[in-house]
Amino acid sequence: MKKAVIFDLDGTLADTIASIAWCGNRALARFGLPSFSEAEYKRFVGDGAAMLVRRALLAAGDEALSHFDEVYQEYREIFSRDCMYQVKPYDGIVPLLAELKKRGIRIAVLSNKPDADSRRVVEELFGKGFFDHIQGQTEGIPRKPDPAGVYRILEAFGMRAEDFLYVGDSCVDMRTGKAAGIFTVGVLWGFRDRAELEENHADAVIGKPGELLSLLDMPRENMPRKTEPSGAAWLEETGGQET
Repeated sequence: MKKAVIFDLDGTLADTIASIAWCGNRALARFGLPSFSEAEYKRFVGDGAAMLVRRALLAAGDEALSHFDEVYQEYREIFSRDCMYQVKPYDGIVPLLAELKKRGIRIAVLSNKPDADSRRVVEELFGKGFFDHIQGQTEGIPRKPDPAGVYRILEAFGMRAEDFLYVGDSCVDMRTGKAAGIFTVGVLWGFRDRAELEENHADAVIGKPGELLSLLDMPRENMPRKTEPSGAAWLEETGGQET
């Protein structure tokens, strides 16, 4: 029986794409740059705010990223005010979390969203103190898919990798969980598709939140082996730089 579950936030627990697109487009418009659809923002997200702005600028034709500093600053200021714009939990998430807590399963959030914003979203949606641990992007801790954030949660809970499930909706999450040696579950209600999850070695893929409950009794012999923390594609795109 698993003892704990680590959840990604955006695209896993909460449908946040409207807020991300709203804030991103307002920041771009401030400097005369084009807007993008929510579907396009689903491809920009996953590696933190700085990478989101980089991807948006490249899509807007700013190949030299000459507007990066000003757009990034504008995005952060807007997002700090409007990060809850049209944000809501996905259908089935609240009952799932309630059942996990009923069974004594500890729950955590690990996000590449800045830590203060992560805490605000989680606490406004689910209540202060509902999650046992909330961790967003924090100085000194490499962002996902580096497993450092996972290791901090394992240490905080005093548990081992085999005690956990890791749940997320993107390649970043699959790489994070696999790098930490945790049974990694991809979800289909978020921002990415089955192909991306399976290509990044999800141990299981589920279509509804309640399906996670059937994985709590996963036998230890089915646990995955550790993989490299980041993956070649992420290193090629980001240069391994933290932002």
